[in-house]
Amino acid sequence: MKKKVYIAMSADVIHQGHINIIEEGAKYGDVIIGLLTDEAIASYKRMPLLNYENRKKIFENLKNVTEIVPQSTLDYTENLRKIKPDYVLHGDDWRTGIQSVVRDNVINTLKEWNGELIEIPYTKDVNSTDLEHKYRELTNTPDIRRAKLRQLLKFKPYISVMEASNGLSGLIVENATAINRDSKTTKEFDAMWVSSLCDSTFKGKPDIELVDLTSRINTINEILEVTTKPIILDGDTGGKIEHFVYNVKTLERLGVSAIIIEDKTGLKKNSLFGTEVKQTLDDPDRFAEKIKAGKQALATKDFMIFARLESLIAGMGIDDALSRADKYIEAGADGIMIHSKEKTGLDIKEFLERFKKKYHNVPTIVVPTSYNQFTEEELHEWGANIIIHANHLLRSAYPAMMKTAKTILENGRSKEADEYCMPIKEIITLIPGGK
Repeated sequence: MKKKVYIAMSADVIHQGHINIIEEGAKYGDVIIGLLTDEAIASYKRMPLLNYENRKKIFENLKNVTEIVPQSTLDYTENLRKIKPDYVLHGDDWRTGIQSVVRDNVINTLKEWNGELIEIPYTKDVNSTDLEHKYRELTNTPDIRRAKLRQLLKFKPYISVMEASNGLSGLIVENATAINRDSKTTKEFDAMWVSSLCDSTFKGKPDIELVDLTSRINTINEILEVTTKPIILDGDTGGKIEHFVYNVKTLERLGVSAIIIEDKTGLKKNSLFGTEVKQTLDDPDRFAEKIKAGKQALATKDFMIFARLESLIAGMGIDDALSRADKYIEAGADGIMIHSKEKTGLDIKEFLERFKKKYHNVPTIVVPTSYNQFTEEELHEWGANIIIHANHLLRSAYPAMMKTAKTILENGRSKEADEYCMPIKEIITLIPGGK
């Protein structure tokens, strides 16, 4: 009886490194591929370019592959105990860093039946990340990009979203990664929020819906051109119903994934002012008609329209917000954003808990600018599915630029400001093709 060899893989971009490991595994016995599911991949990096079924078909047609089984987590333990392979093969590039924990678990599990881990030298001159990046650019069509937000909602417990207001900040959201302090896993933002506040401020204009959609679309196009992650647009009130119908068609055609519109009327007053300024709520039935008209105008099922509840901002309370949510969902809203300026977050928590009892599967969105003491995990436990960090790149950029400007004024030269600035060579090469 041939021995069993287990090799876990996620790749939808197959290169010679993967083939080398499979060929090496075949020397020891029948190769069983533990193919990571879409959910497993989404738990630690972006959604795969191809879904599980398509990736499975690729591996089914590779020489030396005997069997393919789904691996639903990064951890091998469950599959290993079911299959009890004689060998597990992996590249030798996981001995340090985040994957070292997974490696240790594999070694300890194999000891239960005297299995063996065999590590293959990592194939030189192959960079999976670079290959994946190139393929993402090639496949970054409006149809594919627009659908990504729905896919993320399906496969991830919650989505982390960061503000992007121009091409440069879009690149930051696209490429920023870090080791999460709690989970000890590599994390990145899932999507981008194009904020009307930030877009207006970067243009030096007040946030009163003064910047029209044509200008907003120019910003969106700047971001679309250099990034691949899904975009959620801050649509303010959505404007007149007749205009909203055409605007959602335009956004859908561009490849934007969603728009969020708020149920206020009159001259826009930023919600974080709360009741310090007059906040006038729209008639809920009229706002529901706007949502319904927007949904009927769409050509695809991918584009999403979210209703933003301003009841808490206007001091109308949670019951009013829940009543409005009922009408907006009935009108076809794909999800609900609940907003508050209260620092305790208790009103948001109560709303989410009550809302989710009735609408368990309807996505909910929060913007924890005022109550940012809570982690994304905690907000998800309350019931949040999309968490938007709405203006932090803008708010951090302004003081940094002001500090540099003042330093130059104070010293009559720029030498003292060097410590606050990137080297000019890094700026030149920051953008692909800049050399």
